[in-house]
Amino acid sequence: QDCGVARRSYIVATLLLQCSWWVCLLLDMCVGVGQARTFNETPIHPRRCIQILTKILYMIGQGEAIGTTEATEAFFAMTKLFQSKDIMLRRMVYLTIKEMSSLADDVIIVTSSLTKDMTGKEDLYRASAIRALCTITDSSMLQSLERYFKQAIVDKDSSVASAALTSALHLMKPGVDLVKRWVNEAQQAVSSDSVMVQYHALGLLYHIKKKDRLALSKLIDKHSRSSLRSPYAYCMLIRIAARLVEEEDTGADSNLYDFLEGCLRHKSEMVIYEAARALVNLKNVSARDLAPAISVLQLFLSSPKPTLRFAAVRTLNKVAMTHPLSVTTCNLDLENLITDANRSIATLAITTLLKTGSEGSVDRLMKQISSFMSEISDGFKIVVVEAIKSLCLKYPRKHNVMMTYLSTMLRDEGGFDYKKAIVDTLVTIIEEHADAKEAGLSQLCEFIEDCEHTLLAKRILHLLGKEGPRTPAPARYIRFIYNRVILERPPVRAAAVSALARFGAATDALVPSVVVLLSRCMMDEDDEVRDRATFYKTILEQRQKSLTSQFILNTLNVSVVGLERALLQYVQEPSDVPFDIKTVPLATTTTHDVSRAPGDVGTAGAAGGKPGAVAASRQDVYAEQLSAIPEFAHLGPLFKSSVKPTELTESETEYGVNCVKHTFGKHIVFQFDCTNTLNDQILEHVFVHMESSDGFDVQVTVPCPTLKYNEPGTTYTCIALPDDPTQVTGTFSCTLKFIVKDCDPNTGEPDTDEGYEDEYVLEDVEIAVADHMQRVVKSNFAASWEELGNDHQIEEVFALTQIKTIDAAVKQILQFMGMQPCERSDKVPENKLSHTLLLSGVYRGGHDVLVRAQLVSDQGVQMKLTVRSTDPDVSQVIASAVG
Repeated sequence: QDCGVARRSYIVATLLLQCSWWVCLLLDMCVGVGQARTFNETPIHPRRCIQILTKILYMIGQGEAIGTTEATEAFFAMTKLFQSKDIMLRRMVYLTIKEMSSLADDVIIVTSSLTKDMTGKEDLYRASAIRALCTITDSSMLQSLERYFKQAIVDKDSSVASAALTSALHLMKPGVDLVKRWVNEAQQAVSSDSVMVQYHALGLLYHIKKKDRLALSKLIDKHSRSSLRSPYAYCMLIRIAARLVEEEDTGADSNLYDFLEGCLRHKSEMVIYEAARALVNLKNVSARDLAPAISVLQLFLSSPKPTLRFAAVRTLNKVAMTHPLSVTTCNLDLENLITDANRSIATLAITTLLKTGSEGSVDRLMKQISSFMSEISDGFKIVVVEAIKSLCLKYPRKHNVMMTYLSTMLRDEGGFDYKKAIVDTLVTIIEEHADAKEAGLSQLCEFIEDCEHTLLAKRILHLLGKEGPRTPAPARYIRFIYNRVILERPPVRAAAVSALARFGAATDALVPSVVVLLSRCMMDEDDEVRDRATFYKTILEQRQKSLTSQFILNTLNVSVVGLERALLQYVQEPSDVPFDIKTVPLATTTTHDVSRAPGDVGTAGAAGGKPGAVAASRQDVYAEQLSAIPEFAHLGPLFKSSVKPTELTESETEYGVNCVKHTFGKHIVFQFDCTNTLNDQILEHVFVHMESSDGFDVQVTVPCPTLKYNEPGTTYTCIALPDDPTQVTGTFSCTLKFIVKDCDPNTGEPDTDEGYEDEYVLEDVEIAVADHMQRVVKSNFAASWEELGNDHQIEEVFALTQIKTIDAAVKQILQFMGMQPCERSDKVPENKLSHTLLLSGVYRGGHDVLVRAQLVSDQGVQMKLTVRSTDPDVSQVIASAVG
């Protein structure tokens, strides 16, 4: 017993001494670089030098700024330490050389010393010397050091060989062509007895051959037959094979699929799991093809090793999202994991069962998971919430149970991401199930009474302002909103003022009460809150539907980045003409953005970006690129860019061409992104020749000067739209024309300066009505419909005999017209024989367009189309486009 006490006392004393040493070290950190002169003392004091090097490394690791002069002086002084034979000091020198190689000048002075250690007889120095030498080597030095690296790769010492192989991977950046010549040595290293050397050698071989599919296929075929000893190398081989299968996009029909399936019978559990994970992640595979991998994962569920159980259940959880029926065979094993001591495994098991189980098992599973929700981390709580979300979409009748459970989770402790996931799920339920709206809004109202997250409070207030006025008793929500004006921070108060204004704009009976509340808000201490209250109060007092619709219910839909650019240009170039908001590009909108507030960056900012930062959209990037081309400077602001590029060639052909359409006021610019897949050719003066018989005039072509192997290039063609405003659609035949120069496949240098002209026929490009239309959200369609009026209204009746269901008709109409569905009218209830689709958008030139399509299922689909617009020609174009 006395010995035990003495031992514990000794350990405590040692720890105290070490802590005190580190405290002193940190206090003396500022003079670490200045103490480098100690390295010049004779004899060398290893312990003192190690402390100084530790200080320098700590300063670099903490991001302390070290001047180039100081770093160079310390680096040169450190070279004297190569005279010491102390092993620990020499290793510290190698580490410091690696860290200071980018800070000091003339670091190549230690090349000879490192080369000597690299080729010496002391194995403890050689591996570290190779890694240090790699950091200071550039392309000019690599040629002279090549033979040393080649020898190290095939060295008998596994640490030396691994260091040389990993250094070769880093050296591929400055000297890729030189490293490719080491393929024979790397191939020899794959046969090493060391598992890590095999792994690193296979990794180097992959990076050398990754652009050659045939070479990779031979690599897999060779080493799959030779039975690699290293399980790590086998895992890498599996990943290489899986990547090739994905690129082929053939799924189980690929020749490599048999190799992946054969790995399921490997003796290493690591390799078996890697093969199973690769198989379940493949695209274009059926449930039958997944069966072997699912069986292996099912066996892992009953493994005594927690890591295997966790890996298996986590993978099955992902598979259940796409192939839930395939995972149902594992339900019994998953049930046994619910009581697992590891709560992470139990959580994943339950969420997987929620995705694969029957509707009757939902209540039981929810009770089981609620018993230990407080014991798991927020990350796994989010997994549970996502499972509940998918469950609500799968079993609509269970949304009441789910919402009760979610409301309880909202009141529990948790971080921002966890609360955001719950709010997102509640919003989805509210949007998908009309009968759940009031209960969901009530739960969110209770949550914001004690919500510490500003971004979530703003989003909920926007949702209340959007959905609350449509409920049978909208006045019940005003109290919760006004409480935020009294109790919350300025951003939340401003959002609450906007929500109050929407209640007044949508419900005439509430206008007097809302005006009184806004009058009180006009005394707020924050400028933004006062300005919003004054603005909204003035509009509501006018009692004009057009004003409330334009400025409150349907806000301005412009690109923030585009607005900033247009205002800056207007200020820098003074003009007597007033600033026109129609010159600002519209905000690009997708169907999934409807539930988010315009300009609300709550979810985006929380995801890891800076809160409040506005990221440039894809269209903003295109606008900036096109404005930099002199030939397009006179075209004006960019109206729209196509969302998805159109492929004009097959993926296996020698030239790849994709087309992106950019619509301007009176022109359309076609952007052709080209790729040359032939390594023995260089293409010059590349452009696309376009012809049309529909009255479109090709005005400008901007060729791509040079198109090298596997390097993308871009060429543009600008066409002028016809003078007839109703002629907006057409088809163009396209031919890729270029000058070919033969070149050396290895160096890419052309054989001669002269080339020959050639061409390649592409697929036709079409201009559709959707290319002239930009999606715009109208949160209150009825108000916007009345605001446009019937001055330019057109009604047509169509018989869509080729379309069998209303749901299919809705999808085709959305794709053809390119407009934004309003009030979730794009979702057609099941077994419904009639439906009304509401669409909104802005036509090229800034003309607002609204469409109401009444669909009836009767021997196909009958459609009554009503179009309203601010321009009669636009109404005619939209109405006649369907016919």
